[in-house]
Amino acid sequence: MNQFADLPVFVTVVDCGSFSQAAKQLNLTKSAVSKRISHLEDGLGIRLLNRTTRKLSLTEAGQRYYDYASQALSLAKRGVDAVSELHGSPQGRLKITAPMTFGVLHVAPLISEFLGRYPEVEIDLQLEDKMVDLVEGGFDLGIRIGHLPDSNLIAKRLAPCRTVLCASPSYVAKMGAPQKPADLADHNCLRYSYFRGGNEWLFLHQEQEFKVLPRGNFIVNNSEAIRRALIAGIGVAQMPTFIIGKELRSGALVNLMPEYRLPEHFLYAVYPQRKHMPLKVRMFIDFLSEKLGSDTPYWD
Repeated sequence: MNQFADLPVFVTVVDCGSFSQAAKQLNLTKSAVSKRISHLEDGLGIRLLNRTTRKLSLTEAGQRYYDYASQALSLAKRGVDAVSELHGSPQGRLKITAPMTFGVLHVAPLISEFLGRYPEVEIDLQLEDKMVDLVEGGFDLGIRIGHLPDSNLIAKRLAPCRTVLCASPSYVAKMGAPQKPADLADHNCLRYSYFRGGNEWLFLHQEQEFKVLPRGNFIVNNSEAIRRALIAGIGVAQMPTFIIGKELRSGALVNLMPEYRLPEHFLYAVYPQRKHMPLKVRMFIDFLSEKLGSDTPYWD
């Protein structure tokens, strides 16, 4: 076994931050991973990792080696992607990141059909509401909603994402329905902590903008938690229709101040810029466009 065969193991250990997590990802035993790292260090004649009972850290040499090793591994994967296009069908591991609630509701249900079409693809779907770095995380594709910051990522717009102000009928019966944005000062506003639009809620009416600083007793980093709080009658919130479409249709939630529009956002598939787009990425984007891409998506 030469040192180059140990590169994927070393990079995975550093990325995961532990031998046990790397072992799970690589389908190896923890002892096998440890032996591969020791073999690499012996071959190089220098320690790469500091090991303690609580965590791993890179030595100075380890950091230098990781910078090159991770680039080498990335280039090797790109080479596989370029060659796989000649195979005629997508194959290999496809690592995807998506927002938690959207991923559970609208991406995960599609996975079985995609894998049925392309059985040589292995999907690694990671759901996380916090924005992650696609390149640093080694992701092939990301699902993003809302404003996209300037970056080197390529984005394909899939569908509009509408948001409404809503509450339960029980809350409205108790507290009344706000008629204009200023009325929200008297209401319990439930807030999403990862909201990237700033601290204020923005409403649009007859080409005018109205801004409100929401106040309330519940702030959380997960949209599903807000949906449940709304149904329980705790307060009012801005919610995307891809989460509460069923509740609006059933009457479990009601649309408040419909004449005051909320800013419209869009659903995107984003991916790192590459000379050769992997066939598996292209086919999954086309699949998402087929299933989700529409001016009026199915949840509306």
